[in-house]
Amino acid sequence: MNFFDRIRAEVKRAAQSIGAPDDVEPLLERPRDPLLADWASNIAMVLARPLRRKPVEIAVAIRDAINLTDAGVDRVEIAGPGFLNFRLDAKAVAETVREIVAGNENYGRTTDGAKAPVVVEFVSANPTGPLHVGHGRQAALGDAISSLLEWTGWNVSREFYYNDAGVQIDNLELSVRAHIDANGGEAEIPSGGYHGDYVREIAVRYDGSAGEPVREFAVRALRAEQDLDMQAFGVKFDTYYLESSLYTDGKVQQAVDRLTANGQTYENDGALWLRTMQYGDDKDRVMRKRDGTYTYFVPDVAYHLTKWERGFTRAINVQGADHHGTTTRVRAGLRALDLGIPEGYPEYVLHQLVTVVKDGEEVKISKRAGSYVTVRDLIDWVGRDAVRFFFLMRKGDSPLVFDVDLARRQSDENPVYYLQMAHARMSGIFRVGEIDASRMDISAVDLSALTEPEEQALIKQLIDFPAEVRGAALALEPHRITSYALETARLAHLWYHKHHVLGEPEPVMSARLALARAAQIVIRNTLHLLGITAPERM
Repeated sequence: MNFFDRIRAEVKRAAQSIGAPDDVEPLLERPRDPLLADWASNIAMVLARPLRRKPVEIAVAIRDAINLTDAGVDRVEIAGPGFLNFRLDAKAVAETVREIVAGNENYGRTTDGAKAPVVVEFVSANPTGPLHVGHGRQAALGDAISSLLEWTGWNVSREFYYNDAGVQIDNLELSVRAHIDANGGEAEIPSGGYHGDYVREIAVRYDGSAGEPVREFAVRALRAEQDLDMQAFGVKFDTYYLESSLYTDGKVQQAVDRLTANGQTYENDGALWLRTMQYGDDKDRVMRKRDGTYTYFVPDVAYHLTKWERGFTRAINVQGADHHGTTTRVRAGLRALDLGIPEGYPEYVLHQLVTVVKDGEEVKISKRAGSYVTVRDLIDWVGRDAVRFFFLMRKGDSPLVFDVDLARRQSDENPVYYLQMAHARMSGIFRVGEIDASRMDISAVDLSALTEPEEQALIKQLIDFPAEVRGAALALEPHRITSYALETARLAHLWYHKHHVLGEPEPVMSARLALARAAQIVIRNTLHLLGITAPERM
């Protein structure tokens, strides 16, 4: 039962009945003080000018025209200059428990995306070393965004783009060769090369007997290691795309040729330039340097062209903040192809850096990686669930401090522990009562017994889950779900501590068992949406 839509529809009908235009769209908001109302609208002030009446007069007329039953509200009050404050009907609120339990694992899902295809690209690390914590944050964000889109009806493809071409791969090869040449001694790593135990390990494993070049062997080894890192993190990709294939398949050259044929390029000082200024860039950009090599954004244009050609009319890139400068020129290059690719294609979700703190000190070095903390380090220290949740707690464009000691703590101070404990407590009610929650039939349960303030507050929070999922999906902001999850856990804990379930007289016990099941479902669905386990006991 979507109270938001019910109230909004009834307010619109009531407003039109007193002369409001047909296109009026009432705005509903949560009051800052929940004690005042559950929802509020400024529709009376909006209509004051077109109706040429005082807002208070309009508010009174709308209030009197509202069908309380259809709106699912107990009362409508007028506040201030003409705000309409709505208080939900307690019985109607309680009845939504039935809907939640019936929905079970599908509660919160919508069909907004209509199964339209969308590709979400994330991680996309250079195969030159283990994945660092920045890649981990990106993996958590990308996977959660993908799940949000799936929950709202999109046909999602998760894609990993391997940057297996260019100078960085040259430096990897030289670094491995340095260890091979050292034959167990001290290797002289070239400038720009890679340090860390993993380079030496690759060199030790390479014997050349199969005829595989050092370069290919090193890239393959690190691709395999990165895949294992993602498996440990619980992330699965649908597609892997190699940058090198853009050159071997002629995709880069085809993109350049089309841009040139469209009159979007020009020669200057021995270089080939793209006219990006006309698409919003602050200056035109070099595509091909004087030495004949392409600048980094050219294969990016070719790569995103393949996404469009593969039928992905929507593409989302989850990348580090260092990609900020590429967004404009990649989009400019795509529009300049004159293939109907829209202005905002692809969409970008950029994230800031992660600082790891352990024992009160910043951790900067991993022995294996040589110069940075790896995703695997964090997983080994605190477990996958904690890593995922901590990476998703803050909006992506905010810097993140990862407190290892807090993530290890088995107490309410640890947000992921606090959240999982809420699920375990709801589950524990059924375990102690020897009740199979999955087979509960609440069709005949009298839910009107759920009248306590803590019960009403918890139910109202559970009701909001589908809207929270929809809002987070639209904004591509998984941190909204972590915030929602923690508030849900808080209300569940509060209700658990204040009210008994088992052993209460009927109809209270049955109604509270139904509420415990509804809370269990929503908390579990929230955790699964974030890629976190929902333990039955802790």
